[in-house]
Amino acid sequence: MKPVIVSRSKVATLEPAIFEDDDALPDPEHASQDVAETFGDTLTAFTRELEIDPHLLERERILPPRAGGVHGGPYKAVYAYPAEHYAFWRKELSEDDLPWGAFGENLTTEGLDESAVRVGDRFRVGTAELSVTQPRVPCYKLGIRFGSPLMVKRFLNSRRTGFYFSVAQEGEVDSGDAIELLSRDTNSLTVADVFKLYAFDTNDRENLQRAVDLEALPDSWRGYFQEQLQRIAS
Repeated sequence: MKPVIVSRSKVATLEPAIFEDDDALPDPEHASQDVAETFGDTLTAFTRELEIDPHLLERERILPPRAGGVHGGPYKAVYAYPAEHYAFWRKELSEDDLPWGAFGENLTTEGLDESAVRVGDRFRVGTAELSVTQPRVPCYKLGIRFGSPLMVKRFLNSRRTGFYFSVAQEGEVDSGDAIELLSRDTNSLTVADVFKLYAFDTNDRENLQRAVDLEALPDSWRGYFQEQLQRIAS
């Protein structure tokens, strides 16, 4: 089966609260912290075509100053989540009608998953070109979205993270569009590999070094993994 877009939301008008900071990786040991703050529903369904414009996306994600001021940034321009994960979550959450877009994704995909997608992979999606940058590590707002402070930990433990794209070439994307692989570095790590290093295999020297050397991985991740290597060496 060829990968396709199952559903999409209009990226620039999604509420920025569903995105996480690009420069701050949360501590996996404290992912289930209690949440006192509450928000309304941040997800909106759209029927128009999605126009992916990297400048518009970056501008729409400006927030009041907090860890640099830009919420999301170019390495988190588009969030994709596999449709195949919804069967798991509908059972796990006892929500048979869990709709596409429930995890705040801009694109719900079919035929791609974290173990098959590599950091740096470049895809043509509709008329846009997108490059895979990193897995999602959610902040506490995912717990707010689902009404449970434990949701962040459950999401992490499921390893069903989805993945972020940067925009290599702006264009339009609509439901049913094919996802075509344009280029791949076969020596790169998969999204699942990167997340496993972050949350589970934190002492894997060989792959930690591979992650540090991976130019397609954002600097915040490479710096984090460099710190882990230094921790192991000390």
